[in-house]
Amino acid sequence: MRIDLLDELSKKKAFTIEDAEQLGYTNKNVLKVILSRLEKKGWIERIEKGKYMVIPLGAEKGKYTLHEFVLASYLVDPCIISYWSTLNYYGFTEQIPRTVFIQTTSRKKHQEVTIFGISYKIIRVKEEKIFGIDKAWFEETQINLTNREKTIIDCLDKPQYAGGIIEVAKALRTEEYDKKTLVQYAKKINNTGVIRRLGYICEFLQIPIHLQKIKTRNYLKLDPILPKSNKLNAKWNLIINEELGDLE
Repeated sequence: MRIDLLDELSKKKAFTIEDAEQLGYTNKNVLKVILSRLEKKGWIERIEKGKYMVIPLGAEKGKYTLHEFVLASYLVDPCIISYWSTLNYYGFTEQIPRTVFIQTTSRKKHQEVTIFGISYKIIRVKEEKIFGIDKAWFEETQINLTNREKTIIDCLDKPQYAGGIIEVAKALRTEEYDKKTLVQYAKKINNTGVIRRLGYICEFLQIPIHLQKIKTRNYLKLDPILPKSNKLNAKWNLIINEELGDLE
């Protein structure tokens, strides 16, 4: 029965205990014992509670893993690779994040997990912030990622998940995105800070973009990660606590 079960499960790269239960070989309690034995024999590897990865024939347990984006897709549903992870994926930054950033609308008990030495950060957002999604294939698995424009907007919304505002400025400097879509997304995400940061950075980099000035007396930090400074920009109502000249 174990071999038949493993043969069926091997049709997937990873599976949940519910997936295995639906095959109908045995009840859940016996199934847990079988999966535990398969794990000890090095035929499967536990991703997290109730979720497993199949070890291919000839691969060594502890040395084989799936692409980190594929593993991420088993942690939460929906799973959208985003922020610094997609900044790097699109070549907007040369910095390689040590964490895989996931955007979701679902609750997850642990927002930070480490699997096979890779860290995963799960960021829960409101349903209305889920848009601008593309799909890409990784190891025969279709994965959701924010597109180029949404990646930049998300990183302006939450620079702390992008490696700081400098990394977002690097992305904008490439101009490898659609400016009209960028402006549309900046308005849609419903955060005036995004428009202010976008306006200031584009102005600094001399990137032509059509944005209306936000009417507010409130000043916010250009980079929320860094301490405040005394330098202000009255046009975009920003505290300039990061020098974009440091891009070079």
